[in-house]
Amino acid sequence: MKVIKANEGNVYDAPNHTNMWGIRKFGPPEGAKAVNVSVSEFLPNGGALMTASDKERIYCVIRGSIVVTEENGAAHILDADDMVYISPGEKRSVAVNGNVAARVLVIVANC
Repeated sequence: MKVIKANEGNVYDAPNHTNMWGIRKFGPPEGAKAVNVSVSEFLPNGGALMTASDKERIYCVIRGSIVVTEENGAAHILDADDMVYISPGEKRSVAVNGNVAARVLVIVANC
């Protein structure tokens, strides 16, 4: 068992993201092999460009509100406790919805 406290983790810069910082809580460097778990803090006007990943991703909004937009233009507003699953190869963009910073739990499968 490994416990990560709120003030622990590895800060990282995510490519194609703006006005955001992330802290990885679990992943291969921290002991987990099949999953990365991080917390992303998006400032107002923050977000992520339309990109895809070859891995499964789940976003769970902890605080604030974000808009996740699909490649076809469909936009989904996610508020606290809402989640979205993004399949491998699926493009998405992310933007903060409003003037309150958004905190998002990000789970990425490494298999």
